[in-house]
Amino acid sequence: MEVAVYTKDGNKSAKTVTLDDTIFGIEPNDHAIYLDVKQYLANQRQGTHKTKEKWEVAYSTKKVIRQKGTGGARHGSIKANIYVGGGRVFGPRPRDYSFKLNKKLKQLARKSALTYKAKNEGLIVLESLEMDAPKTKEIINISKNLKVADKKLLMVLPEANKNVYLSSRNLPNVKTVVASDLTTYDIVNASSLILTEKSVEVLHGVFGIGNE
Repeated sequence: MEVAVYTKDGNKSAKTVTLDDTIFGIEPNDHAIYLDVKQYLANQRQGTHKTKEKWEVAYSTKKVIRQKGTGGARHGSIKANIYVGGGRVFGPRPRDYSFKLNKKLKQLARKSALTYKAKNEGLIVLESLEMDAPKTKEIINISKNLKVADKKLLMVLPEANKNVYLSSRNLPNVKTVVASDLTTYDIVNASSLILTEKSVEVLHGVFGIGNE
């Protein structure tokens, strides 16, 4: 798949870049995307939730009322869940929500998400995103020039770039990520992907294209 390469000014350059069809042009698998996003979100959960059960509540153990003769139900402790301040029955306990997925399924999910972006014109390739110094205004101007200022952007860099990161971190709709760390959730959560020519090369390498 041939796509145009843009400059920071928003103009098409004379160059084009080839997106490998085995990454950006496969038959998307929606269920794989669902599982990978579900795993990503589950792995973010701390799982530190906890409520006190009957045996953990610090109340008197004195019997509330006598066992018989009151005409009502019998009660043995004010710690019971039916009393205000009592323990909770079957409340949440600390747990680990993370789960594992096969490597090939996760790769399929990322390829499917990238394919959707390529098919729906949600993918832009820039010549480069190099910056000499942190400057948020430059990132804003780039997004305006590319006519995606009103969209949720994901800037995919070939390697970590401190200046680009510092320039974009205060923008609520812009996120930067290194191509080798790109996740299905990042792709799905963004309206538009902005890649550089080198980022495309890194992605090809991540999926084993051109390494034979």
